[in-house]
Amino acid sequence: MSLREYLRDATNAQTVETLWDIHCDRMAEYGFDRLIYGYTRYRTSTSLGDPQDMVLLTNHSTDYMTTFIDEGHYFHGPMVQWALENEGACSWRWMDEMVRTGNLTASERRVIDYNHKMGVRTGYTISFKSVVERSKGGIALTGQEGLSQEEIDQTWTEHGKDIVIMNNVMHLKLLTLPYVGSRPLTRRQREVLQWVGDGKTTQDIALLLGLTAATVEKHLRLARDALDVETTAQAVLKAAFQNQMFVLDPVDGIAR
Repeated sequence: MSLREYLRDATNAQTVETLWDIHCDRMAEYGFDRLIYGYTRYRTSTSLGDPQDMVLLTNHSTDYMTTFIDEGHYFHGPMVQWALENEGACSWRWMDEMVRTGNLTASERRVIDYNHKMGVRTGYTISFKSVVERSKGGIALTGQEGLSQEEIDQTWTEHGKDIVIMNNVMHLKLLTLPYVGSRPLTRRQREVLQWVGDGKTTQDIALLLGLTAATVEKHLRLARDALDVETTAQAVLKAAFQNQMFVLDPVDGIAR
């Protein structure tokens, strides 16, 4: 697939699943067969927010990701910390140098030991430019087992500019697509949240939709439950972040 073909297919993708499949296939052509993409809008000085609120995509094994998330490796990894403090691309050779010099915290050492155990040894990390203080996105591109970091770096020397372009396009396109957790909003729940977002009261919404105020309140409560938030204002914000509001022709296959 040429760069032009990739850009055509990626920018025309209508679902997260389609976009991610296109991207994984293209990166595999360069020797990166395992990817982890993460994006948060809830970053603070000490946290990336609840993992359930992140956009998190991967083609790593379930076993790998379960430990990676449950034991906090997604936050303590050296390349994750690099991505939080920088923008652009970085070879994992930098991490190897940290190992060689012993310049690691205990948490970072545990992440590296776990990755080596799971065959995650070589690759590149790309940190995307943030325009909002609390948002951050990045992707880890893991090299195929058997490839050395020197071979990965040689590939990057030849194709790195195109790889960065494709990952930036994927990231920007992804931010426009609906992405939700395990409980997507129903059509009615989206509808009532959209009216709240337009400044309508419960009574206004009931009149507009031909419902009782109690029924509107029920849909708002269920929307809060689905989004795992406490207030309707939080529900509107989170649904907007996930592109679940004002969706054209929403379908049941919204990405989870």
